[in-house]
Amino acid sequence: MFTTRPELSGTVGMVASTHWLASAVGMRTLEAGGNAFDAAAAAGFTLSVVEPHLNGPGGDAPILGHRAQDAHDFVICGQGTAPAAATIEAYRDLGLDLVPGTGHLAAVVPGAFGAWLDLLARYGTLPLADVLGPAIGYARDGYPLVPAATRTIATVADMFAEHWPTSAATYLTGGRVPEAGARFRNPQLADTFDRLLAAGGRRSREEQIEAARRAFYEGFVAEAVDAFQSGVAVQDSSGRPHTGLLRGDDLAAWRATEEPTTALRFAGRTVHKTGAWGQGPVLLQQLAVLESLGVEALLDDPVELVHTVVEVARLAFADREAWYGDVPDVPLDTLLSADYAASRARLVGPVAAEGLRPGSPDGRVPRLASALREARGSTALDEQTGVGEPTVSPIGLSPGDTCHVDVVDRWGNRVSATPSGGWLQSSPVVPGLGFALPTRAQMFWLEPGLPNSLAPGKRPRTTLSPAMVLDDDGSGIAFGTPGGDQQDQWTVPFLLRHLVGGAGLQAAIDAPMWHSTDVPGSFYPRTRTPRGLVAESRLGPDVLAALAARGHRVETVGPWELGRLSAAGRRSDGLLVAAANARGMQGYAVGR
Repeated sequence: MFTTRPELSGTVGMVASTHWLASAVGMRTLEAGGNAFDAAAAAGFTLSVVEPHLNGPGGDAPILGHRAQDAHDFVICGQGTAPAAATIEAYRDLGLDLVPGTGHLAAVVPGAFGAWLDLLARYGTLPLADVLGPAIGYARDGYPLVPAATRTIATVADMFAEHWPTSAATYLTGGRVPEAGARFRNPQLADTFDRLLAAGGRRSREEQIEAARRAFYEGFVAEAVDAFQSGVAVQDSSGRPHTGLLRGDDLAAWRATEEPTTALRFAGRTVHKTGAWGQGPVLLQQLAVLESLGVEALLDDPVELVHTVVEVARLAFADREAWYGDVPDVPLDTLLSADYAASRARLVGPVAAEGLRPGSPDGRVPRLASALREARGSTALDEQTGVGEPTVSPIGLSPGDTCHVDVVDRWGNRVSATPSGGWLQSSPVVPGLGFALPTRAQMFWLEPGLPNSLAPGKRPRTTLSPAMVLDDDGSGIAFGTPGGDQQDQWTVPFLLRHLVGGAGLQAAIDAPMWHSTDVPGSFYPRTRTPRGLVAESRLGPDVLAALAARGHRVETVGPWELGRLSAAGRRSDGLLVAAANARGMQGYAVGR
């Protein structure tokens, strides 16, 4: 079978990511004697430099890991929390019914830098200078700016020039949008990294990491964030300028945490995701329902496959809206149970259903945000300057999205990470630091009593969703994709084709993709399209027409528009494998 790239195999190590430079840096780290955790952090720091429209050191980063020596599976939570001053009343007093998608008011504690440091401290082996060094080099000496970054900067150039002067100074070279492929530098960011690295002096590896963490969360970075948020009002998507609520004390009070994964057996393997403070379990819910429906039979009928997968996604994501959040009483055991999956499977009919249909786990009555009780028409985020998450739009156009990296080393350690946030287009550059803050507070509801209602110190229910599939013999893959609400939709056909259909990693990534836009948007302005279905044209006109006949509102996009999946893992015979997506023409897998 022809594939866009070869599926790699080898014995030393594999790295797959959304940018070739990050993949190469990760492999360089493995070649230097580092393990998968060192390599993932090095690649992650590099992504924060070379994909500034997709992530930054001040963003968010949930990380899944597998330590092979004792089969220890874990989550490092790099999702920052809401500021202490971020109450529903504080936003209501400003006349807001949604948290703006851009600017100061959407800021949460930046978690990405702390998460990578925590991964290194717990599981890495190399000195911080070796891991952070490539990112410093690219920031200071320059790197080729990918076309998507140039398009993003062009989209927001007028806003930068008029309202966000620190961003204009960083990204508008000589007052102009940089050319695609041009050598781009961010010396201010390089200086920030150098200062963080210097804070450790000549101490031990662990002491160096802790000193860098303190410099970020309690030192000069926290001080700069506090001064900018409290002292400078900036324009946001509400159309008005506001100061922010994030303070240095919020950064000082936060630390990355290690947590167990949430897991489900599917097709004889165990699929691992984050807890319900992220959307990760929604993938597990879909797999449970599909297994209840007898997924093997679906693979031979493309119309039935797409229809069923979309209808199951709509059910699972309705549960996400009703039940998920950073709260202690999410009925996750029931939501992932076989009995609940069977009850949801009975709701899948031959035509596209109407409306959001959350379930009633343990007899509890579901409650949706009032804004979701009526569909709010789809909005092309790519046409709204600086508005919303920089992710794939409802019709598949991508002014920017998120990043992803997967690593496996010679010992079988694995990492799947989805760094995001701190996008250049959604938050102004903090003076003196060279990077922006995360805007994920826009995912909270300003309505009391919901699992994802805003509260001080609470994590927004993030869309970031790294994943692993592991088998009892030590085989399995780390995998994932950028894409906001689409992340846990695009991975479903990938897993069905690979785990059930037996397709190779690259073939499963290359196959035609689709997703539902009836899934409520997690980002400002929180829209959905009833019965909306976006599909790549390679599904074929007959399949697309049959889906429309079943009641789906089909939007056809180009043949290679949807998804940016990558994967890296280990086969049962011990060989290491990796594959990466050709869509977007920048993701790459490397290894030997």
